[in-house]
Amino acid sequence: MKPPVFTVGCPRSGTSYLYHLLLSAGGFAEFRTQMNFYDVLEPIYGDLGSPRHKQRMMKEWLESKAFQASKLNAADIERKVMAECHGGSDFLRIVMEEVSRAQGVDRWVDSTPTNAPHMRRIKRDLPDAKFIHIIRDPRDVVLSLDKRGWTRPLPWDRENRLPAAGIYWEWIVRTARAYGKPMGADYLEVRYEDLVERPESALATIGAFLDCDLDYVRIEAHRVGSLTNPLTSFKEDLREGKFHPVGRWKEKFPREQLAKLEALVGDYMQELGYPPASPRSPVSLRTRSMRAVYLRFYAFKQWAKVNTPLSRMMVNYSDMLFDK
Repeated sequence: MKPPVFTVGCPRSGTSYLYHLLLSAGGFAEFRTQMNFYDVLEPIYGDLGSPRHKQRMMKEWLESKAFQASKLNAADIERKVMAECHGGSDFLRIVMEEVSRAQGVDRWVDSTPTNAPHMRRIKRDLPDAKFIHIIRDPRDVVLSLDKRGWTRPLPWDRENRLPAAGIYWEWIVRTARAYGKPMGADYLEVRYEDLVERPESALATIGAFLDCDLDYVRIEAHRVGSLTNPLTSFKEDLREGKFHPVGRWKEKFPREQLAKLEALVGDYMQELGYPPASPRSPVSLRTRSMRAVYLRFYAFKQWAKVNTPLSRMMVNYSDMLFDK
């Protein structure tokens, strides 16, 4: 098998779009579901090195939509997992390698965006893994998160759900960059805007990183998934024939909320090449306090989700893990 590929980033940044570009190019295993191994599976079942935990997990996984999507033989994959799986990374590797072999290809991709906080762990368990971090303008990300109902402000701060989501964007992007940079040649940053507006150039860069041919003409001829049916939060734009995923915020973002978001994350936006639309002004004490509170909140929430029984209350098992 060639090195596995993990596409990571803030949710709604285009990880699925990139995944479907790779599938359209050919040579990658097709498995169109996000397994959420590190955020969900291990917190629910515990150490998968334990035969008892593996048996419990496999019993339910074999009844899932994810197993159906794999098209694997139940007895064969259960036997292999019970013999070779010593943790979440092993389970992911075993399943995806078997899916790849069944499809006659030698590479697989995991497109779970929230693997970003687990990059160090993944690299430790799968040393040859490569990571593509897709970064998108936070204003478009936040609009899409909010449209899906995925913004999660603190209970007493619901009027600031858009700015709070902007801080989440910064937290997860900073985390992925901090973990990815030390990986050197195994880490690549890609801008969503380049994939959409300059796809040939962006795909050439990704192809060189993965040492594979991502021919744009071939991809266009074999468009799959979101290349033909965009996974947009704004279906009304598709119906009205004005689908423009880049710069949507210029028309749809409430002005007052935009100013708050840019006050909170404008410096990091600027650093990443996304100039704020609002005039820059000194950051107030209240803004600095809000940033500090939310950054700590998101870090604690991630820790609690992975390391405490709270994970069972913070995730919907059937929806997020197995999508039954």
